[in-house]
Amino acid sequence: MDLLFSALEILTRWDVALALLTGSVGGVLIGAIPGVGPAVAIAILLPATFSMDPIVGLTVLLGIYGSSMYGGAIPAILINTPGTAVNALTTYDGYPMTARGEPRRALSLAYSASFFGGIFSVICLILFAPVLAKVAPMFGSREIFLAALLGLLLVVVAHRGQSLIAGALACFGIFLQTIGLEPVKYTSRYTFDQPFLSGGINLIVVVLGLFALSQAFVLLMDDDEKVHLTKLRGGMFQGLRELARHPRVAGVSASFGVVMGMIPGVGEFTAQFMSYTYAQRTSKRPQDFGSGSSEGLIAAETANNAVPAAAMVPLLALGIPGEALTAMMLSVFYVHNVVPGPGLFQNQMDFVVALYLALLILNVLVLIFLLFATKSLIQVVRIPNRFLGVCILTLSFVGVYSLRNSATDCLLAAVFGVLGFILKRLSIPSVPIILGMVLGGIMEVKLRAGMARVKEPLDFIDRPVAFILFLIIIVVLVVHIFRVVKDRRELKEAEWQTKSSSTRFGKLLLRRRNSFLKDRGKVVRARHSKLLRRLTELF
Repeated sequence: MDLLFSALEILTRWDVALALLTGSVGGVLIGAIPGVGPAVAIAILLPATFSMDPIVGLTVLLGIYGSSMYGGAIPAILINTPGTAVNALTTYDGYPMTARGEPRRALSLAYSASFFGGIFSVICLILFAPVLAKVAPMFGSREIFLAALLGLLLVVVAHRGQSLIAGALACFGIFLQTIGLEPVKYTSRYTFDQPFLSGGINLIVVVLGLFALSQAFVLLMDDDEKVHLTKLRGGMFQGLRELARHPRVAGVSASFGVVMGMIPGVGEFTAQFMSYTYAQRTSKRPQDFGSGSSEGLIAAETANNAVPAAAMVPLLALGIPGEALTAMMLSVFYVHNVVPGPGLFQNQMDFVVALYLALLILNVLVLIFLLFATKSLIQVVRIPNRFLGVCILTLSFVGVYSLRNSATDCLLAAVFGVLGFILKRLSIPSVPIILGMVLGGIMEVKLRAGMARVKEPLDFIDRPVAFILFLIIIVVLVVHIFRVVKDRRELKEAEWQTKSSSTRFGKLLLRRRNSFLKDRGKVVRARHSKLLRRLTELF
């Protein structure tokens, strides 16, 4: 009880309350603007949060992270354009509802499902906090190294069909992290006697380049689209009643979101598709999915909003981010010398509980705001793409320059912006680069610390947690190899069937042609014989 009061005391500070309100409302606005998304907003705001207290800065970022998915459902439902990438599945059933004249019902249902997913996730994590506090001290240097390696591996294998390029980009991120002075003996690595490389490549410069500047380039290159909005009719509270009629779908979808959020590299997309598939297979009307099913909309929105709170578990318990957004938040911890990991749960448990309560309050604030402000809020989808691109470009360069007052950082950010733009155009993920930089640094430090007590290779996994993590790594690798082999076998079989089908089709055409020519030849010869007989009779 004392812990709860201590956490509430942190949240009642005026600056924390203001940060929570600003982050929640700002996240909704950012999510409702197609083409921006939370990653761009968090990347731009990172330099500003470094001057704040850790709880204030993290509350702002958590507000944007958790509430952007609420706002992303608005354009997904009204104009069939997801505001954030994770709202893509919302268009499957949300927009068909709008097309048949039920936009308010779809929006209300999406808000209610998102609220349930967010609250369910936070309550689960608050209940599991004592367990995490007991498990976290079992992780030493070797365990954290293996956990970071597992997280990096999961990020790579999660990009199915692109695992090779994702692995290469993760290695590129690890290489970027090694540039500069190494952390033990302070010897220079890959600086090539260039003074600006002695301090290394700043993570925030790379983040702003790959996410913010690249998105600005995309918006500036694309044409502005004319948006036609549908008028909203009906009440906004009907979704809460309709959600109560589908408790099974909502509960299972929220559970998928919590579990998938805790696993590094998995996140919202896997949780959404698993929830959607489950809802469709267990529904009494599976034929309605994709054409305006309320169960499909509930599954998609509940699952993706249950992920943000769960994604904080590996970050807070082990200091290991599972995705780009939590990797950005990790930099806020490091700037203020707050080290996430086992020590955080032992020494600053009130700080952890305060973050979870902030997420709880965040969902309530966002729901209240959306139920009363949606009619005015939907106008943000009319903002031109090029205007957004110019704003993002300007704010990004201001943020980069404010880090160290360095024009060189601006040039590096521009280089990474071009790289990110190329990766976006080629549909190649850029997240592995960020996670490679973050996890690479953690792995290097923990490996050096852990190797001090290792005399034989098996000593590295002689403790229970380390051995379990090692087995999980082996299982993930084996499963991924089998999946790749299976995919290649299926691809070859499909190619052979296509080739065989085309060959059979060609032979069939040849036979029909020969048959046609044979029949046609008989007709022509008969006609010639008849004509020849007539000529003979005449002469």
